[in-house]
Amino acid sequence: MPATLSLPCLCLVADCSVVSPDVLPHRVALAVEGGVNLVQLRAKEMPGGQLLALARELQQCIGGRAALLVNERVDVAAAARADGVQLGEEALTVAAASSLLPPGSLIGRSVHSEKGASRAADDGADLLVVGTMFATASHPGAEPAGPALLREIASNTDVPLVGIGGITPDNVAEVMDAGASGVAVIRSVLTAGDPCAASRELMAALQDSWASRRPVLSQADSGRTS
Repeated sequence: MPATLSLPCLCLVADCSVVSPDVLPHRVALAVEGGVNLVQLRAKEMPGGQLLALARELQQCIGGRAALLVNERVDVAAAARADGVQLGEEALTVAAASSLLPPGSLIGRSVHSEKGASRAADDGADLLVVGTMFATASHPGAEPAGPALLREIASNTDVPLVGIGGITPDNVAEVMDAGASGVAVIRSVLTAGDPCAASRELMAALQDSWASRRPVLSQADSGRTS
């Protein structure tokens, strides 16, 4: 059965460099309870066998309430029967990743320019994660592109866009107004005292902005969100 991208999308980047793998599943489960509907597992230094075990553990704690993408590791995504993969701008092509994954898998691409976004859309990516929106501890010293980049990309593609970088409930509307179909977060949820409450607050702001852009949501658009 093809994977489904729920809109509006609240993506949690489950980064093992931010939270240790032994507590990650519990915090992801709490975030999903609060409204996260897409989880991206990122563990750049983890050996394949350990990453596969962690992906399977996340699938169990998610329990079908959110889609699971594995960052970069197409082999692990396929072995875990995850919902898809998230690729960097210089990673495998969409076509190469697609050839290794089950039919209907979601393939996301992280982009940082209009040119990169255009190329990824032409290649058939299902989702573009656009950054960096605002200053963030994940990329200290980097000059954020801001919602202006997302607005430029949105004017040239119909592929769903997810803004990432320094996202808070206070600036979600700015990102969504620029043409995003969702946002991605890392520390604001993973390291929150209550990941469920943090996710719930973000999703409430996200849905408010989404409703103002699309007053009537079809069942297909609304996906698993409520």
